[in-house]
Amino acid sequence: MNKIIYADNAATTRLDQDAYSAMLPFLQEEYGNASNTYSFSRIPKKAIEEARQIIAGCINATEEEIVFTSGGTEGANWAIKGVALKHSDKGKHVITSNFEHHAVLHSCSFLEELGYEITYIPVEENGHVSVEEIKKSILPTTTIISIMLANNEIGTIQDISGISKIISNGRTILHSDATQAIGHIKVDVKNLGIDVLSASAHKFNGPKGIGFIYLKKGTVLYNWISGGKQENDRRAGTENVASIVGMAVALKNNCKKLTESTLYLNTLSNIFLEMLNGSDIDFVINGDQNRLPGNINISIKDNDGEAIMHRLDLKNIIISTGSACTSGKKTISHVIKAIGTPKEYAEGTIRITLSKENTIEEVYTIGKAIISIVSTK
Repeated sequence: MNKIIYADNAATTRLDQDAYSAMLPFLQEEYGNASNTYSFSRIPKKAIEEARQIIAGCINATEEEIVFTSGGTEGANWAIKGVALKHSDKGKHVITSNFEHHAVLHSCSFLEELGYEITYIPVEENGHVSVEEIKKSILPTTTIISIMLANNEIGTIQDISGISKIISNGRTILHSDATQAIGHIKVDVKNLGIDVLSASAHKFNGPKGIGFIYLKKGTVLYNWISGGKQENDRRAGTENVASIVGMAVALKNNCKKLTESTLYLNTLSNIFLEMLNGSDIDFVINGDQNRLPGNINISIKDNDGEAIMHRLDLKNIIISTGSACTSGKKTISHVIKAIGTPKEYAEGTIRITLSKENTIEEVYTIGKAIISIVSTK
């Protein structure tokens, strides 16, 4: 069997080797419950706090502002519902965009059922949310604005700091779903000016089932999970020590190599796009150049993206047609619809997301395979 070429890193990533090694002691020898007060809990407890410090340092936060979760979906749900419900006395208006991750969109739908008013800002054709449109939509009753830092399908990076600067009423909270961005671009929560950020470890070579939110000091929201007093009485439940440790190591390693990884991934992306441009394939690139490194989302005219994905799968090449959360649905994704990709192209959408582990040889193999599949359709 030929080696698998994995190019769907926006869906999930391989666990960092250092992270794996750091996790093992807490799965075997140091398995004590970090919330207990006896001596066997000291090492796990210390490991959690060291991990909190590492993660805070990676995003320019303080350790008190980091709260561990089960991942990006929980983080987005907690941020949006927790803020909206906590501050309902100030208003029931929420602003988001129409191409957010479904964790955000479905949280907003939940609030709509409770009588909240949701404004969905249309995204521009270049894959960016207009700061000016958000500014026009802010009402005296707006309690939270939720805009993702980078889109999970087309990779476009949003002007979050620009959005934060237009919020001057002192009562509207800004949340950003940074699940795709953390560990792949520089994220400084102070410069961004956000109040709540959500992230997931498995998107930056950490383990699955663990994530964190950044909660700016002074920002108040409902506790999401009731029970014990873990996480400074903000999220109940026995701490997943091994995964917390692995997440911190993976994030630290990725952040150390951001510049190097970005240059390499841009090189890989350019090679791939030059191959397609040199072929007779009629395609469009979704989103503009201000995007996540290694994210290539293209729509091929008069083709079926699902069929291309499956034919590549038979060649042991793993890509996707969009978000893993919507895979299996043979429909044009809400992101591609939102940016107005013409229907004759939209149905032929595929997403290739490269990582620092991909090689130039693999990129050539992917490019040749796609050209062959589309040319012989």
